Amino acid sequence: MSNSSLLAPGSTLEKRYRILRELGRGGFGRTYLAEDINRYNESCVLKEFSPVVHSPKAAELFDREASMLYHLQHPQIPRFRELLRTDLGGNPSLFLVQDYIKGQTYEEILISRQQEGKNFTEAEVTQLLFQLLPVLEYIHSKNLIHRDISPDNIIQHDADKLPFLIDFGSVKQIAANAVVQFNGQSDTAIGKQGYSPAEQIRLGKVSAASDLYALAVTALVLLSGKKPQKLYDINNKTWDWRSHVSVSPNLASVLDRMLAEQPGDRYQSAKAVREALKDPKLSQIGSIISQMVTMNFVGRPFKNTTQTATSNHTPVHQNPQLVNNNNTFNLIPWKILGSLSVVLVPGMLAFSVVKSGFTLPKLPDLPKFTSRQQPPDTSLEQAEIIRQEKIGKRRKNLNINQDIFYQKVDELYYNKYPELQGRSLTEKPEDAEIRQKWYEVAEDLLDKLEKGGEL
Repeated sequence: MSNSSLLAPGSTLEKRYRILRELGRGGFGRTYLAEDINRYNESCVLKEFSPVVHSPKAAELFDREASMLYHLQHPQIPRFRELLRTDLGGNPSLFLVQDYIKGQTYEEILISRQQEGKNFTEAEVTQLLFQLLPVLEYIHSKNLIHRDISPDNIIQHDADKLPFLIDFGSVKQIAANAVVQFNGQSDTAIGKQGYSPAEQIRLGKVSAASDLYALAVTALVLLSGKKPQKLYDINNKTWDWRSHVSVSPNLASVLDRMLAEQPGDRYQSAKAVREALKDPKLSQIGSIISQMVTMNFVGRPFKNTTQTATSNHTPVHQNPQLVNNNNTFNLIPWKILGSLSVVLVPGMLAFSVVKSGFTLPKLPDLPKFTSRQQPPDTSLEQAEIIRQEKIGKRRKNLNINQDIFYQKVDELYYNKYPELQGRSLTEKPEDAEIRQKWYEVAEDLLDKLEKGGEL
């Protein structure tokens, strides 16, 4: 299908991109690692689509799709730089130029582990899901579908170990349509056999549920070390993975629903999957945290929330300071969380339950005491409390959802300070410096937004 011409290492394309080496090749052309001479020799990837530029309609679709990809701004998606049209040996060619993410694909990591007789653990796969689901939420919110999620299209970044989604199938779909139209063949749907659901492979129909299906297959492959075809019963059209993988009932239930044959039987959003992955054993703690994240900052007084004895569960921590004389919640002191600690993890601020090792997916705000009886070694200075409140007021004035805002701050924070991943964050004086760094990132983002920038 491809009539691409090999670019030799050291050659320069359009007097700008110096070719370093070939990264791979596929049905539409080759992929190269290059240096952008005009941008201080930054590394970038050139993905070739040589056989499709003969179609004027395809060129128009490429422009539109490239424009949508160009406007994607997420720290776990390679930045799309441009759509480059050029001529190679008399053949018109088209290249998609994007940032280069240094690291290994999860397929490469799995192969390396299998040489030692190991696969990914349930904890690792659960963490991967929590790290990728927000990325899919973002993509789907832009009315885009990835179409080609699999271990070889997820790269673990060397610097911060975060997973990056690469190689959007939407561009390849345009290329496929152009080729079959040019050759007078029937339409072809893009997707990876075994990973993509039937409605995508056979009919070309895609939705958020299609991506979630492929993500679940990816999880099973990493857990089992087996190809999808070994986990799927083609005669009964059902997934038969439980004989190969043993996971917790909660994760098993979530994966089964993500893998439902009919799209309508699957989760319809990445957010729904993320919520379903929460450990039901932590329902009471989750309920407390759910109340906490409704406030502008953790620890601020609840308003008009009456305490009721509707739960049969044993309280996490009996503390008379929790209830005031009016029998209403006044605050949740930090000590109520008992074995919980605030931990910096890739891409989020989260509560970590020490005993179970389970990490709740998100707690967007930094803690702040307002109790009259603050522990002397953990209380914040008044200036810091005021600074927190100003950040909260500026966010509210911009009418930005607090969860979305703090998730974005966290992403920017970890990108700027990758060395702080895994570093516990407390209100102790010795943590004042890293708290200040977090505030600075939040304030810089607010400055940008107040000037009309996008979140």
